[in-house]
Amino acid sequence: MTEGIGAADFAACGGRAASGPDAERERACAELDRLWARGRDVLGCDLAIMGGAMTWVSERNLVAAISNAGGFGVIASGSMSPELLSAEICATKAMTARPFGVNLITLHPQLFELIDVCSAHRVGHVVLAGGLPTIAAMDRIKRGGARVVCFAPALGFARKLVRMGVDAIVIEGNEAGGHIGPVSTGVLAQEILPHLAGVPVFVAGGIGRGEAMLAYLEMGASGVQLGTRFVCAYESIAHPRFKQAFIRAAARDAVASVQLEPRFPVIPVRALANPATERFVAVQRRVIERFARGELSQKAAQLEIEHFWAGALRRAVIDGDIEAGSLMAGQSVGFVTCEQSTAEILDELVGQALAVLAVRGEGARNRPLRFESALLRRQGARV
Repeated sequence: MTEGIGAADFAACGGRAASGPDAERERACAELDRLWARGRDVLGCDLAIMGGAMTWVSERNLVAAISNAGGFGVIASGSMSPELLSAEICATKAMTARPFGVNLITLHPQLFELIDVCSAHRVGHVVLAGGLPTIAAMDRIKRGGARVVCFAPALGFARKLVRMGVDAIVIEGNEAGGHIGPVSTGVLAQEILPHLAGVPVFVAGGIGRGEAMLAYLEMGASGVQLGTRFVCAYESIAHPRFKQAFIRAAARDAVASVQLEPRFPVIPVRALANPATERFVAVQRRVIERFARGELSQKAAQLEIEHFWAGALRRAVIDGDIEAGSLMAGQSVGFVTCEQSTAEILDELVGQALAVLAVRGEGARNRPLRFESALLRRQGARV
């Protein structure tokens, strides 16, 4: 059993008796711990805040920092080989004794080998992304002793995952960075949370402040997942130019990729607009024209379009090429205004949620009790 906010050293959340503002804050801490108790229990951490798995960013340094600060870090395995993943898990374990997870892509050609690596290192949680996992993959993870967390883009998909035995679900709206679906976080939450009580659900996509986190918890979520907010953490290895692009950006700068022709589908990705996004549109236009003239087959044209972004994320994150690279970012990038430690980011999020709960509690105690709703009083006045 985890210890909750008190274990993460948040002020006025200790065990001593308190009065006045401290008492309100302690009541707020207790309420927040109640709201995300299922999330903390399934993850085994103090704060039910998962770090989104961001390729090239969510590696040992950031993952360990999130977990050490009370959250739940997740390694982004991406296209790693089993050997690389094994080394990354070992390096992360050397930096934290707290729980963390590993994100695996369901379409990876060596998925089962990667699962076996996680089992060999006794990783407690495996997050499967990129499509509906097979029962064989989920069973293999569970036989290795880990819990399974999956993404669900719709209620029917989520219910199927529950029947398959998933331990927790992440619902991610299209405000998120990177690969996105067609539905917003707010609509997904309304679609899924009231009807999925069987497993803990974590909400992701566009969450940048503690007030939003609290709102989803009060709707029935067990926790949240954030990625963009952690990119500019001191512990993040992202290139300084990549971080500066985030700090300068506004929410409206994080745009979804443009598709010009339905016959040539483009996987939707949200990223900061830069010269490369403009060139991508021009490349699509030229390729489509060549296809129309018979110079390219449809398959060759599709491959040429898809090849444009090959290696672009690494060029931006690691090399700092913010002109030609891919600056994957969610719309919460507007809340990234400076570099901070991971602990400061988590403290800020939790502090904002606690402030709402404390003010709300104080206001409720200062108001006289009223048992009639405003609607009933208006109806009585008309009689």
